[in-house]
Amino acid sequence: MTEKTALTPATHTTPPAKFSHGVRKGNILQVAGQVGFLPAEEGRPPTPAGPTLREQTLQTLANVKAILEEGGASWDDVMMIRVYLTDPSHFAEMNETYDRYFGEQGLTQAPPARTTVYVGLPEGLLIEVDGLAVLD
Repeated sequence: MTEKTALTPATHTTPPAKFSHGVRKGNILQVAGQVGFLPAEEGRPPTPAGPTLREQTLQTLANVKAILEEGGASWDDVMMIRVYLTDPSHFAEMNETYDRYFGEQGLTQAPPARTTVYVGLPEGLLIEVDGLAVLD
């Protein structure tokens, strides 16, 4: 039986509850919901990348990518992305930022499937993203 491996990049703080930022088992890698916190610094609480959706979206995607890389994956391995927004009026801006970001990632495979839903997040956070990757 393949063992599960928890993934916590150096850029991430210890999760605030009993969960892993990412888990890999065999060729499956699940990234837990990530938000736009800046890379962790000793003695500093988690801090959002900025107040704007664009700043938080780019940092959130960077945080997802860090977990993918920690588990030996890349965006080309991602099958599914789920985006959680706090405000339906942010959908168009998020799509624009998302499209630009993935246009710069050099994907060699088809882009991942995606779902976007609207949720409540802690105050000041505008977006959360999780993903599922399958490695060759």
